[in-house]
Amino acid sequence: MGAAPLAAQQDVTPAQVEALKERIADIDRWLADAEEDRSTLEQQLAATERRISTLTRERRTLRQQAREQQERLAELRAQESELANTLEQQRENLKLQIRAAWMEGDAPALKVLLNEIEPGEVARTLTYYEYLSKNTVSRLEAFQRSLQELKAARAAVQATRTELAKTEADLEQRQQQLTQSKQDRTRTLAALNDDIQNRRSERQSLEADRQRLEQLLKEVQQAIASIPAPNESSPFKSRRDKLPWPAKGRVVSNYGAMYADGKLRRNGILMNTAEEAEIKAVHYGRVVFANWLRGFGLITIIDHGDGYMTLYGHSSSLFTTPGDWVRPGETIALAGRTGGTEDPAVYFEVRSNGKPVNPRSWLGKP
Repeated sequence: MGAAPLAAQQDVTPAQVEALKERIADIDRWLADAEEDRSTLEQQLAATERRISTLTRERRTLRQQAREQQERLAELRAQESELANTLEQQRENLKLQIRAAWMEGDAPALKVLLNEIEPGEVARTLTYYEYLSKNTVSRLEAFQRSLQELKAARAAVQATRTELAKTEADLEQRQQQLTQSKQDRTRTLAALNDDIQNRRSERQSLEADRQRLEQLLKEVQQAIASIPAPNESSPFKSRRDKLPWPAKGRVVSNYGAMYADGKLRRNGILMNTAEEAEIKAVHYGRVVFANWLRGFGLITIIDHGDGYMTLYGHSSSLFTTPGDWVRPGETIALAGRTGGTEDPAVYFEVRSNGKPVNPRSWLGKP
């Protein structure tokens, strides 16, 4: 992302950042071991959703490249047109000057000297012809420079067209792969839902997912214990009722709402969003987890210091990695259907010292 590296933002040494990344890598390995009991279908779903994340991120990057190349192409075309006009004007001026010189004959200055006119007039006239001669040379040189610039501009236009065509081809390829991956995900998810119903109740599955998240959070807290808290003039705890919402959407399940046939209470809020809506960090912080977690899909966890963390789940693509420093309002992911949701959604939690608190008491007006 566009934010400065973590180490540049606060008093954190590169060694500490590397240690954090190593610790997060250990957590990723622990997570893989903890989920070895997943069925083949669950493993397929996780792999497919990770692939969708990668393809979505690559497609987003390619779209940005295409926009930049289109802008560059427009600038070059304008430059080419301007140079062509300048060149045409220079060509006309040179024609007039050469014609005037031809009409004066081969030795216009000699004619002036032979004519019987005042010495002062002779001096002024000779100066004029000297200036005219230098001006002609100068204009010829300018004409040559403009001609070279025009050739360079046209070459740049052609090169940019070629780059744009390649980018658009790559973009089309990613789109096709993404469409196929989403179709694979739909089939896998349908089969997985049938399998879960046959093997165990939804409540048991959801309870296991929640316990895995709680264990993950404990692991993350241990990993960041030796890293200084984000040093910001506006600490997280001062932002109660003022935090921006993580995405544009409609809350479909509130904090504390019952689910799983009334057996479990929700620790965050679930929002339905537009397809691939941008998910944004609600406050300054450091990414401490960005990976796939059963039941929550692609999830990002941000540490804001003083024991506060925020969680963003069900993403279709992640744009950060552990150790990244993020600003409030920075896009960290796109909303999606990972983790078992039927509609594009964002799951959002606020944690204080590892315990869930009502996000509504921290968020401002939508």
